[in-house]
Amino acid sequence: MVGAALLQQLLENKEYSSVLIFVRRKTNIQHSKLTEYVVDFDQSALWANYVQGDVLFSCLGTTLAVAGSKPNQYKVDFTYQYEMAKIASDNGVKSLVLVSSAGAKATSGNFYLSMKGKLDEAVQQLPFSSITILRPGQLYGNRFPKRPMEEIAIKVMFFFNRIGLLRNYRPIHADEVAKAMQAAVRKELKGIFTLAELFELSKEIA
Repeated sequence: MVGAALLQQLLENKEYSSVLIFVRRKTNIQHSKLTEYVVDFDQSALWANYVQGDVLFSCLGTTLAVAGSKPNQYKVDFTYQYEMAKIASDNGVKSLVLVSSAGAKATSGNFYLSMKGKLDEAVQQLPFSSITILRPGQLYGNRFPKRPMEEIAIKVMFFFNRIGLLRNYRPIHADEVAKAMQAAVRKELKGIFTLAELFELSKEIA
């Protein structure tokens, strides 16, 4: 969902002359700036040479329900993203902007948060000139396929927010995260940024 929002914004952003995407399924988007690679992430040798550019935006992810098992989710959320980041670094890409998660911590007892924390730590060991990690909370926006239980949880959180509760955990729209990613590059930011900072960063992009 964040990746789709980011792609649309990058294609409209005059600061970017060319956009290369590496996806598991065709987007069916046609644009003069866009080059699309539909790849098998288990066969990186077939496409690694095409990972070129100034900045890698990493938004890949899945859910346990879709993946079917924790090892499968780990492969998508950790292995594929780390391998892509390493390939980009090896190819001379200077900057990495990674979408992580609020609460990410390698030592967490929660599988998802531990996985995200381990990825955050792993990519920070790669020799990029600039590494930016964004940790949003609950995400909402134009998601396909729909996730009914997640939509209910977001509505509940909005209710609590309206009465002044749990403001530090308020949902953030995918469009805002995508804008924050671009703002991080524009401002040459490095480090880890949490929810409140993402809302502020998103205001930097019209």
